[in-house]
Amino acid sequence: MDTSVSSSSSSPLLRLSRNSTSPRSTVNPGPRVAPARGGGRQLPAVTRLRAISPSPSPTPPMETFGFEALKETFSVDVSAAEARPLDVPLAAPFTIASSRLESVSNVAVRVELSSGAVGWGEAPVLPSVTAEDQPAALAAVGRACAKLAGAPSAPLGAVLEDVAAALPGHAFASARAGVEMAVIDAVANSIRVPLWRLFGGASNSVTTDITIPIVTPNEAAQLAAKYRGQGFQTLKLKVGKNLNSDIEVLKAIRLVHPDCSFILDANEGYTANQAIEVLDRLNEMGVTPVLFEQPVHRDDWEGLRDVSTAAMEKYRVAVAADESCRGLLDAQKIINGNLSHVINIKLAKLGVLGALEVIDAARKAGIALMIGGMVETRIAMGFAGHLAAGLGCFSFIDLDTPLLLSEDPVYGGYEASGPLYKFTNARGHGGFLHLDNNNGSVCHTSLIAQLEPKFPLNILYTS
Repeated sequence: MDTSVSSSSSSPLLRLSRNSTSPRSTVNPGPRVAPARGGGRQLPAVTRLRAISPSPSPTPPMETFGFEALKETFSVDVSAAEARPLDVPLAAPFTIASSRLESVSNVAVRVELSSGAVGWGEAPVLPSVTAEDQPAALAAVGRACAKLAGAPSAPLGAVLEDVAAALPGHAFASARAGVEMAVIDAVANSIRVPLWRLFGGASNSVTTDITIPIVTPNEAAQLAAKYRGQGFQTLKLKVGKNLNSDIEVLKAIRLVHPDCSFILDANEGYTANQAIEVLDRLNEMGVTPVLFEQPVHRDDWEGLRDVSTAAMEKYRVAVAADESCRGLLDAQKIINGNLSHVINIKLAKLGVLGALEVIDAARKAGIALMIGGMVETRIAMGFAGHLAAGLGCFSFIDLDTPLLLSEDPVYGGYEASGPLYKFTNARGHGGFLHLDNNNGSVCHTSLIAQLEPKFPLNILYTS
């Protein structure tokens, strides 16, 4: 059985960094005025959303093994790296405005260090958002695994830079995220530190919302009643395919869960006018969502700004950019143009290091943050949850998709009690998979160059 802990009795020596305060974001509560374009009138800027986390208030941070310091001080020596398909059926079809899923078709990544420490990652695949499908992600991760297993020992930061060079940009963001997760998890296991401490130590728990996909009003009401009984207070409702149907679903949910908070997620499904109409009609019903996520097409920057301005000025509703933010340049465009109040961080569309860059830019600009994911198992969700808990800077937590799977292939990992995730594991993210290595191909360093052009579905590289 694979384990995700080091077989060594000693941990490597490295410098420690102490976070003396909880890393909270500072948000400018007042509106700003954006420069007029083309000599025209100035538009009132989007009001920034004050960041109020739905998660329990974080305790004072413990001494942490700072991730930035670790990038310089920890030497990574990969002895084996492996990519496998990760296929899990959903409990029910998951329909959003842009796609429909009946199963998860992701890629699992396993990295083993020479010390015996093992790390696990997951490359989530959702072709309507990620650039990769499963075969493309599997091939891309396989190339990165080959390079990791064949590379000499190097500092963690240099290894992650090599991964980014092998899997550059948004085109390989999901594959890059999976490999980064596995490497960082292996390192955290090696030094025997949980990821939430590595990323800042603000808290060891988060509270998530739960998603209701696009379904009939009756089905939505049944799900809402079920989730109410499980303790979920915030429901994220997928909308955007049919405005009138969306309103009927909202009415049905309110009957069975009248006190819930709503997040609307249109997944690019509305025009700007339709999105504003939805808010108008909800207001007539006495319903005000706490967040309106990606109301318009990802490239409709003017529409995103128009909805953000109207939503905040008329109803004090915050608008989040999700699909519109696929990298740091997009984030800077959103920030500089005051295009939304919130940026949704997803590791699968940004990678781990890319996500940290966008988080840093948003916090400096006073933009509130949300963390979400694709349809993922507890490997990827566990990593994202640790990141969110450790940083303590997210106003919205949307890490629910493992709850929508028909089975849980992950051993260990976080403890889930309704919407509350507790990260009580002693090191890394704590989750791992059982893989039958007999189905894979074992490659020694000398054979990597011969095998790299052709990738079987199950690939194990060893040095």
